[in-house]
Amino acid sequence: MKQEVLGTVVETKQGIFCVDPDDQFLTKALLEHGAYGLNEIANINNFVGPSSRVLLLGSHIGSLLVPLSKIVESIVGIEANPDTYKRLRLNVLMNRCNNVRIFNMAASDSSDSLQFVKNRANSGASKRMPLVKNPIYFQDNPEIVTVPAVRLDDLLPHEKFDLVFMDIEGSELFAMRGMPRILSQAKVVFAEFYPFMVREVAGADGDAFLQPLAEFNTLVVPSLRKSVHEDDIRATLQAMFDKDQCDNGIIFVRDRVDINFG
Repeated sequence: MKQEVLGTVVETKQGIFCVDPDDQFLTKALLEHGAYGLNEIANINNFVGPSSRVLLLGSHIGSLLVPLSKIVESIVGIEANPDTYKRLRLNVLMNRCNNVRIFNMAASDSSDSLQFVKNRANSGASKRMPLVKNPIYFQDNPEIVTVPAVRLDDLLPHEKFDLVFMDIEGSELFAMRGMPRILSQAKVVFAEFYPFMVREVAGADGDAFLQPLAEFNTLVVPSLRKSVHEDDIRATLQAMFDKDQCDNGIIFVRDRVDINFG
């Protein structure tokens, strides 16, 4: 067996992490600032507590998963990139995350396999092969591999989650179509929203993205510092889609809630 150097180990505010030395985004942030994704963690903290069960799609190396595991009952993490998963598995062990289970597969609308783009400069941008071959996805000469894909309702047939978090680079719609039961029981769903990736990776529009989340009554858009309800959700999402307005984590809440952004 060929020996493999998995990366550099760094101790940060969020935990101890084996990081990919070739990554110029998450790794750079952890090495230079000792933190990554603090805004996302703070937003999630508003909706979870000691009894919460969390499903995290796009766990990457665990920079969100590890600190969240310390404040919730349990987490299931999904990571499609086989190289990143090796580091995630090590980081879960190093940080003694005994309430975490992780799976190396892509969340999708069918249980099969798919082509996957393993980006080098920004490993967090790795994704299923997009329908539109925009050169921006291939500018760092990524390796193309085949990875297993699964419907999460099939993988986790009896499990209920209070919160679902998705950061999977345009594959959110595929994942949601594969977990209608899980979504029907979730109280809160976080989803990275990049309209150009919804179009180019999934071949979808704002209405299609919203369809699996139709039962949720509140939409929170942190980047706009606003929350809207019911009929205004579609209009807000469509306006963002038309303007290519991105957000690292829009929030769908099942109940009608008002968020005070101060």
